[in-house]
Amino acid sequence: MPLTMINAGEQCEIKRTGGKADTRKFLEKLGFTAGGIVTVISETGGNLIVNIKGSRVAISKDMANKIMV
Repeated sequence: MPLTMINAGEQCEIKRTGGKADTRKFLEKLGFTAGGIVTVISETGGNLIVNIKGSRVAISKDMANKIMV
């Protein structure tokens, strides 16, 4: 299921990232790699704030839909 389906406060493992090669590369640079653990902090205005590898990152809903957990 996509990351957007996870509730705030939940922790899950990333299974894969989708989208075009540029999108996947961008997400990997942010730390969204298969096997990584991501925690959803909050959702504001359709955007997600997540904790990945000890850093808080804000991503759009479109990007979050490309991250499968």
